[in-house]
Amino acid sequence: MTGASPVVISMGDPAGIGPEIILKAWSQRRSGAFTFVCVGAAEVLRASARQLDLPPPVEINSLAEANSAFGTGLPVLAAPLRLEVPAIAGRPAARNAACVKACIEAAVGLCLSGEASALVTAPIAKSVMYEAGFSFPGHTEFLAELTRDHGVDGPRGPAMMLAGGGLRVVLTSIHEPLAQAVAGLSAPRIEHMARLTHAALRQDFGIAQPRLALAGLNPHAGEGGSLGREEIEIINPAAARLRAEGISITDSLPPDTMFHAEARAGYDAAICLYHDQGLIPVKTLDFHGGVNITLGLPIVRTSPDHGTAFDIAGQGLARADSLLAALDAAAEIAGHRA
Repeated sequence: MTGASPVVISMGDPAGIGPEIILKAWSQRRSGAFTFVCVGAAEVLRASARQLDLPPPVEINSLAEANSAFGTGLPVLAAPLRLEVPAIAGRPAARNAACVKACIEAAVGLCLSGEASALVTAPIAKSVMYEAGFSFPGHTEFLAELTRDHGVDGPRGPAMMLAGGGLRVVLTSIHEPLAQAVAGLSAPRIEHMARLTHAALRQDFGIAQPRLALAGLNPHAGEGGSLGREEIEIINPAAARLRAEGISITDSLPPDTMFHAEARAGYDAAICLYHDQGLIPVKTLDFHGGVNITLGLPIVRTSPDHGTAFDIAGQGLARADSLLAALDAAAEIAGHRA
């Protein structure tokens, strides 16, 4: 175990697969290169460990105890709030949303204080959180609010990067209807995301001269205007302004030809214009190991690229691949920032 600050994981929804995959990740990495700690409900993790026939988690009082505990069991910092009702796998309860939210807040606080090197968030169920009055579209926006009074070294996010299978994509629009994403397409948005991605590739990934690819919106990137004029009027002018700033970025590329292996070799990240344009190629290349990385925050944050999977929770079927990849990405990015 290194002496570096540990990575901290917020438990996510206790009725989902979060507790299971966190314990499985610990089981596979108990002798790994870095330590990680879960902020969550110890009783849920204990029950999951019994079901998985794994050593019980080790409750700790501070992150200073994490390294010595890690070889024995998953280190757990107790959630700041207790669960209001017992967690039952596959049956989410809105009454437990306050505990889930408090775990995220505590984990963010540990990163802001420097006690933790990075944050990995296990999945939450937004619909359940909304029932309890959660007012943010998702994790990303909540983390941006929690860290808004802290400066960043570069453009301010948040932006969503998805990585997997050797591909990184950054989205200019995230969870919104496709018609709304198209209507909201703008050159300033594209330029901001490209600048943010350029800065993150240098700071977080150690790429001295990042190369960006820019996806078109329309089939064949508009076919010279015959299939749409967004490329001519919005997208390519934005790319030209970015190149004038010294950022290496292509004009709009046909989305159907920019993600095969030969094309991917020509860039370090792709700027995509709507959710599925970026997520389909990443999930096709690495369905189980994709990682969600938030750019432009003062803390390092990654998460598995999947949801709570209530349908298989508590059955021992969940795979920890994406969480393991998220942990590795978090540690790598923290190392680059350090």
